[in-house]
Amino acid sequence: MKPYGNQLNFKKKVPYKGKKYSEKISIINIKFVHQIFDSINISLLVLIFTLFFLSFNSQKKWSNTYKNLSRTRAINNNLIDYISKIEEFYISELESLNIYRKTKPKDLIYLDKLPEKKESILKKNLSTFIEGFVDSKYQKGY
Repeated sequence: MKPYGNQLNFKKKVPYKGKKYSEKISIINIKFVHQIFDSINISLLVLIFTLFFLSFNSQKKWSNTYKNLSRTRAINNNLIDYISKIEEFYISELESLNIYRKTKPKDLIYLDKLPEKKESILKKNLSTFIEGFVDSKYQKGY
């Protein structure tokens, strides 16, 4: 008996059989609690890995979708450029229709066909040969 303040603490004497029985119950309870926590931990690990692989798969799908969208955007930008160039061409053509007026037969000027001069091949070659000598194109030596 040890005095503590005004109280006296008595040690409770437990018979040996009761102590052994309570230890068995507490060991069984502890094992049961550990099994429950182990099963909860295992189920949480399985859940975490499942969600990890699902998110990894969805990230892969999103990356492929983003790549396809980027390609489509580039194609659309090219198409917009082509469309704007075509529109610019057609607008300039429409504006040019207002500038030029349509011709009528009385507006045309007819020219008489001039007769072609026929030169002989010998005369043509001889004239270029003579011009070459005059221009000192053909020289001997240095």
